[in-house]
Amino acid sequence: MGTSCASACATCASGSASSGGVFDLPRLRERQAELEGEAARPDLWNDREKAEALLREKSRLERELGLFDRLGKELEDAGVLLELADEADDADTREEGAAKLALAARDLEDAELQRLLGGEHDASNAIVSINAGAGGTDACDWAEMLLRMYLRWAERRGFVCEVVDRQEGDEAGIRSATFTVSGDYAFGYLKAEEGVHRLVRISPFDANARRQTAFASVSVMPELDDAIVVEIDEKELRVDTFRASGAGGQHVNKTDSAVRMTHLPTGIVVQCQNERSQHKNRATAMKLLRARLYEHERAKRELEVAKLRGEQRQIEFGSQIRSYTLHPSQRVKDHRTDLEIGNVDAVLDGDIDRFVRAMLVHKAAGAVS
Repeated sequence: MGTSCASACATCASGSASSGGVFDLPRLRERQAELEGEAARPDLWNDREKAEALLREKSRLERELGLFDRLGKELEDAGVLLELADEADDADTREEGAAKLALAARDLEDAELQRLLGGEHDASNAIVSINAGAGGTDACDWAEMLLRMYLRWAERRGFVCEVVDRQEGDEAGIRSATFTVSGDYAFGYLKAEEGVHRLVRISPFDANARRQTAFASVSVMPELDDAIVVEIDEKELRVDTFRASGAGGQHVNKTDSAVRMTHLPTGIVVQCQNERSQHKNRATAMKLLRARLYEHERAKRELEVAKLRGEQRQIEFGSQIRSYTLHPSQRVKDHRTDLEIGNVDAVLDGDIDRFVRAMLVHKAAGAVS
């Protein structure tokens, strides 16, 4: 990597820190200053709805600009290291500079992705539920494989996950699981994964080693902050407590600490058995219920709009978004974007960013056209 490469890197760092290229950093910083001024006004909360929207935008901009600032610093450091490596002809320094440049390239890709995440709750934490579908024991095993895939993906990104509910399968795997993902734009990324996932393989549970197909569904909701009000009438709730199942030590199986909430008007059911404290499980279950009710109302509105437009939407369970084939070939194909990847093991180990990116670009292109 020669001097021209180092110079280009330094130039890129300068451009990123000043103009931001297609990201228009000066405009973003100007908007941030405007929002800080508006947030400091004493009459901010006279209009609660307007205040909430303002603070959400301010928080989102702060995260974006923090990423761009970090990117600029990484590029600048890489440029300095590469120049030093060229002057001293030092292989170790050159390798260190290349590593910094690779880190900057990853952050640049994140920045590009975030520019596609403009939804109201895209910057929020996420609540993810996985449910085994058709396929018997294979479907339960498949649901657990998906759970591991998403937890590994989140771990790679430095996100924090907490499994709040897990229902074991009768023979293997899980019937369902719900977990939270905390990190910048967790919902924006993971919403691309919502839908039915299909697995085709030689079943390890079939004595005749026949090829089996199994399904599992993934649903993703934003974790709502306290500024968003979802009215829940306690009279419309049925709250049941029970002993938690599965692993968790002696205490978890000896007390009625697990909580199940049923919202009677909608029939929505949530439960949490992660904590030993019934009080904590109840608080978590209420948070899940708020998110489910919010999504329920949003889905109703979207359906009404679709009817007015005369749109026909496939919502039946068999309309999978992605197929994971382990036999006879090895491939993962997303049916929405037609992206196909041959390294199934890597995908199942959490390498799903290419699918997420392709879906975000696909949605953005659809919104523009």
